[in-house]
Amino acid sequence: MLQPITNAVPVATGDGPAIESRRGRQARILLTNRLCERRVEERTKFYDSKVDGLYVSITTSGAATFFLQAHDPFAGKSRCLRLQPYVRDLFTVDDARAASYAVRVRLAKGEDVFGQDRRAKTLKVKQGKTVSDLAERRITFMQKLERKADGEMRPIIESWRNVASHLRRLVVPTLGKRLAADVTPSDVATLLNAIMTGTHGGKLSIANARHARRAIGGLYRWAREPGQDYVPPSCDPTANLPELPHEHPRSRVLSADEIKILWHGLDRADMPWDRRTRLGLKLCLVTMLRSWELLGMRCSELADLDGTHPRADIPTVRVKRRRPIQQPLSSLAVELIKEAITNDKQTFVFAGRFGGDSPLERKSMSAALRGSKNRDGSVRTAGICDLLGLKPFTPHDLRRTSATLAGDLGFSDGAIAKCLDHMTKRDENGARLPSVTGKVYNLSRRLTEKRMVLDGVAAALREIVGDVESSDEDMKAVA
Repeated sequence: MLQPITNAVPVATGDGPAIESRRGRQARILLTNRLCERRVEERTKFYDSKVDGLYVSITTSGAATFFLQAHDPFAGKSRCLRLQPYVRDLFTVDDARAASYAVRVRLAKGEDVFGQDRRAKTLKVKQGKTVSDLAERRITFMQKLERKADGEMRPIIESWRNVASHLRRLVVPTLGKRLAADVTPSDVATLLNAIMTGTHGGKLSIANARHARRAIGGLYRWAREPGQDYVPPSCDPTANLPELPHEHPRSRVLSADEIKILWHGLDRADMPWDRRTRLGLKLCLVTMLRSWELLGMRCSELADLDGTHPRADIPTVRVKRRRPIQQPLSSLAVELIKEAITNDKQTFVFAGRFGGDSPLERKSMSAALRGSKNRDGSVRTAGICDLLGLKPFTPHDLRRTSATLAGDLGFSDGAIAKCLDHMTKRDENGARLPSVTGKVYNLSRRLTEKRMVLDGVAAALREIVGDVESSDEDMKAVA
């Protein structure tokens, strides 16, 4: 039985004590596999007499690891390079000597062996992150501010809150504890199927599956970027995944009867939702603007309200495609806006509950339509749809309803698209336009054409809700 070494005189070194010769130098002995299997009472180094700089470091637990001490020409000093642990029949003393010779050959050829080793160790640590850790790093990165084309400082990914929600709610609960580099396309496919069948996420949802897939793809594209290197360049768990089922687009359009019920219902005094929110719903139907383009509107963005060409100038920061919108305002829209502005000190048209210095919440209109619930699932405040007996709809459905009214009035798809701030790819004659034309060269707001459409919609709405006299005046303006 091998006896533990107890008579070694230790000399303090970087990796532990070593046997000392009479002249104070580290003693060199012939390394053997038997020596590597010895037990020691404290961590000990044994230097090989056959290969200069090769030594084995043995810990008290019996683990033996080979190192090579050599001169690093790039650093100008001696460094230690870790080779491999001793494993019987797999990596022995002879293998360590062969590896040492190979390292010295690479050094002689001018390779930065020690630098490559440091980078490999750093990369190994970075690629040992879990999906949860990477997701939080990605969310932090998306929130960093950068100067946009309009000169404002905004987050790198302006929709970072939605992406963060998709990662934390849909991805992390299932894949969060897995090493990011170990996630496979099969793992992602299993997650997406669970979301689509309702076994993960709480409800069956193809849209959530699309959000999850997009969030995972963005996470790994970012993680593979040079300088990030959190996963190998070939690691893409969203590659070659099957197409998700087709998601039918929403087609909810309010009928004339429903518009009338909604319009007069929003004026009821017993309605539990704030008057400003109800005015916002009306204005959404009248102007075709998106929710945040509307609710974030400042009084300073309104022009010529008492003149003949009133309009709202929506800045790029609130526009989906990050291009400014000049939206003409019909007489009906002006009436609603003037009702919403209650004092001259009001900053926002639809002031929030804390006063005029902050707008209504972005989702206030959708929350008012569907209502609110308590934690136990019971109804806290009934929604407008339930109170008026209407089939559920969203604020975006009001845009679609308004566009449908414009189409029924005979306006062209191109004119309606301009009011909706949709990029048109064809001219009035149906000929296809280069994409650069609309993005760079043709920056005309087509205010006259848009004003005709929106005035026509306002006239139709007045006729539906019973304001016939004002409707006649609007129709004369359209003509």
